[in-house]
Amino acid sequence: MRSPIVLGIDIGGSHITAALVNVDTKTLIIESIHRKMVNSQDLAANIFDAWCEVIIDSYKGYETVTKYIGIAIPGPFDYENGICLIKEQDKFQALYNINLKEELASRLEIPASNIYFINDAASFLQGEVFAGGAKDSTNVLGFTLGTGLGSSICTNGQAIDAELWNAPFLNGIAEDYFSTKWFVKRYFQLSGRALEGVKDLADFVNIDMHAKQVFKEFGNNFAQFMMPLIKKHHAEVVIIGGNIAQAFNVFSTNVIDILEHNQFKTKIKISKLKEHAALIGAASCCQIIY
Repeated sequence: MRSPIVLGIDIGGSHITAALVNVDTKTLIIESIHRKMVNSQDLAANIFDAWCEVIIDSYKGYETVTKYIGIAIPGPFDYENGICLIKEQDKFQALYNINLKEELASRLEIPASNIYFINDAASFLQGEVFAGGAKDSTNVLGFTLGTGLGSSICTNGQAIDAELWNAPFLNGIAEDYFSTKWFVKRYFQLSGRALEGVKDLADFVNIDMHAKQVFKEFGNNFAQFMMPLIKKHHAEVVIIGGNIAQAFNVFSTNVIDILEHNQFKTKIKISKLKEHAALIGAASCCQIIY
């Protein structure tokens, strides 16, 4: 019987985070969490060295288990074959067209078939469906709201990147309205004051009419954006993550009121797993284990 221990990895443009996950109990092994800042514009060899260092550190104390690894990484990427297709971006240019699966397998001395890749936005939702706020749900939408807009769709337990950041909305695209920059821009338009982020705005929403107006508009816009998507994908649950989700209690009433007024019964929830969602989601994609 194979060990239920799987390594989940979340790779971003400036970091790698890894942790062991028990896919039987659907829990993360806290002491195995390791994170390292990585220069994504570095040489390929240096990037691989940094990644492998974190992977080896996460396995300390579990060196004897059969190593299965699930990796969440941004696209464009050939997830089935493990080939990086990122180019003309400010990250991972040295990895373009390299088979990361084979390279990591060689360095870690494990079979390439033990390494799986998943889109980073999809991994967030995969984690929530596997062990978080959307557990046991069939059709789910996921949004990560922060410096940009991440989106994913899960049908019958399988999450994919929805790529809705550039979907047409109002006078622009979705990311123009559902990101930190919108809050900063809109508050400045109303008040003439500059803020650094959403947290600052949420801190004085009860004493500032302009802050209250910004959150009301955001909630209204978000509900209008979600309704056709909920209908299209028959979503039972919407999971919201990212930094803006920390202010969910400030704009949730507007969102829920509009959905209920339009007879939508979909549940709107904030991420239960938070920063661990992508790690657990990546680990859970190693379906050969369970």
